[in-house]
Amino acid sequence: MIRKRGAAASLKAPRLPWAVRYVARFLLLLLAVSFITFALVGISPIDPVQANVGQAAYATMSAERRELLQQYWGADQDVVTRYLGWLGSALQGDLGDSLRYNAPVIEVVGERLQSSAALIVVAWAVSGVLGCALGVLAGARRGSLADRAIRAYCYLLSATPTFWLALLALMVFSVWLGWFPLGFSAPIGLTGEVSLATRLYHAMLPALVLSLTGVANIALHTREKTIDVLASDYVRFARSRGEDTLAVVARHGIRNLVLPALTLACGQIGEVVGGSILVEQVFSYPGLGQAAVTAGLGGDAPLLVGIALATAALVFAGNLAANLLYGVIDPRMREATAHVE
Repeated sequence: MIRKRGAAASLKAPRLPWAVRYVARFLLLLLAVSFITFALVGISPIDPVQANVGQAAYATMSAERRELLQQYWGADQDVVTRYLGWLGSALQGDLGDSLRYNAPVIEVVGERLQSSAALIVVAWAVSGVLGCALGVLAGARRGSLADRAIRAYCYLLSATPTFWLALLALMVFSVWLGWFPLGFSAPIGLTGEVSLATRLYHAMLPALVLSLTGVANIALHTREKTIDVLASDYVRFARSRGEDTLAVVARHGIRNLVLPALTLACGQIGEVVGGSILVEQVFSYPGLGQAAVTAGLGGDAPLLVGIALATAALVFAGNLAANLLYGVIDPRMREATAHVE
């Protein structure tokens, strides 16, 4: 019996390396996202020719001219034919040209991604740090005034739409107080080079609004985890030696609290990117979000696919970073992952 099991084990096909499997998953994700985006644009009632040439020009345009534009933009083809043609060009590094911006999709996405990078990075970092800090404070002071205030703040944020919060911040801090500009990534009418300080000044309020939307989940989850840690046996032993709550959390609880907070923070990259669409629209900030809305209203399938691929790559990178950091924070997670893989 032992020999048979050994022979069966020896005939088992070797598993691919972890990196190869992860790359394969990433490529399948991009393939699925691109096809679904093309399919959604294909079933949309928006006519790309009419949306991009304008209502007045389309009304006075001859039928032959409309047909030529449909052929030029591929609007007369079915979704599968258009997708296969786009996929063949994408495999050669060409994602097509944007109908709205009349420029290569790679250039448009790259330019808009640079503008959105500051918003996404600041929002992700602030929401993670602030959410973890508030969660630890609420859990360590369970039942206190600070705990009740933090929970009320988180519940209020969870029930507040992102666009409404952005409108409120714009009215208070830009219109009434005048602390921040009304929007855009640079002063209106400025034609020269824009300094880094000016760009950061224009991106500060949208980034802060976007960061607030991700605080609630991390804070509430970290609070529950803090309560569990403070109720554990090793914390009770530490308290029996005379250590106060602050010392116990700093010495014994941080490692156990960082891992779940990091998991939620990395998993919320998709929510941050999605929230940036609404925030950029409110503040007229020229980033990926505003470009996605413009492309959607114009039926610009190549640009929508390019933006969808960029956002999917950001979310996938966040999940990959979380998996890689698991082993750094907790070696037991690294051993379990290696055993499963």
